[in-house]
Amino acid sequence: MDLIRDLLGLGRDIADVRPGEMAMRAVVIYAVTLAIVRFGSKRLLSRATAFDIIVAIMLGSVMSRGINGSAAFVSTIVAGATLVAIHWLLAFITSRFDWWFGPVVKGRAVLLIRDGKVQRDGMREARLSDNDLEEQLRLHGAVTDPSQVRLAYFERNGRISVIRADD
Repeated sequence: MDLIRDLLGLGRDIADVRPGEMAMRAVVIYAVTLAIVRFGSKRLLSRATAFDIIVAIMLGSVMSRGINGSAAFVSTIVAGATLVAIHWLLAFITSRFDWWFGPVVKGRAVLLIRDGKVQRDGMREARLSDNDLEEQLRLHGAVTDPSQVRLAYFERNGRISVIRADD
């Protein structure tokens, strides 16, 4: 235990922690954070919604405290694991009750185009301009006009999905 304390510079004032000890803290925090994310919430590694991004930012902020010494080392790890556990729990609940809890936590898809007609209410709700929509259509397989689209949605992850009229 003393060896670990010495390697990480634990129990010392942060101004007295040597660069090698700080580097070792970074290695340990990196490994622990990677393990927490891999075992606790694979969603953070895949499709990022606002729900996922917030947790990722908070996790980075919390875990950095273990490196820079502004919080106790073990407490930092416990707090990081708790954040990911909460994220996992909310993801589990939303997967089981997506019809009512999912939209509260993750938002909902917004219809932008139906049968070639731009849905102005959806555009306002998604806060998209005509230029934004046209750009996204071009990025979806050379669609140059809304009349070429059967359905388009502004998805919960912030991307636009397009189903062409000829599909």
